[in-house]
Amino acid sequence: MGNTLDKTTFERLFRDEFKGLVLFAIQYVKDYEAAREIVQEAFIGMWDKRAQIDLSRPVKTYLSTTVRNRSLNYLRDNKKFDTRLLAQENLFPLASYEQTDRLVERELQDRIQYAISELPEKCREVFLLSRNEHLKYQAIADKLEISVKTVETQMSKALQHLRIRLKDYLGSGYPPS
Repeated sequence: MGNTLDKTTFERLFRDEFKGLVLFAIQYVKDYEAAREIVQEAFIGMWDKRAQIDLSRPVKTYLSTTVRNRSLNYLRDNKKFDTRLLAQENLFPLASYEQTDRLVERELQDRIQYAISELPEKCREVFLLSRNEHLKYQAIADKLEISVKTVETQMSKALQHLRIRLKDYLGSGYPPS
């Protein structure tokens, strides 16, 4: 095999680096699912180009550069993030990053859904338009015929509620510096 990327080396690299790279991508995209997808695509791309990859050079550097570039492309292509929301919404990612256990991840998803379902109707509607449809505050205000200030207040309430409900999962080191 020499210095080419074989299946065993690739699998070990994936196992060892996946979580750290997802955390790295989250710092850019602020979205757990998007970060996972970016990292998965980086690994797929690396596997597709394995014949050209020189293992005498640091593969981690190759991967982190790829993830960084894909993250920046994602931000460029999805101009749907409100900067105020980015500052506030450091909510979910670390919990799944910290736990490899799928049951824990499933439980977290259930808790998130349940916590969202507990929100008052208008608050939940505002949160879901922001989170799932990636609408900016102004667009939410227009759609619901309410003021931007009301959207901000409702988002703040929703995030506060979720932080309280998910505190066991968020840990004390949140958000990452």
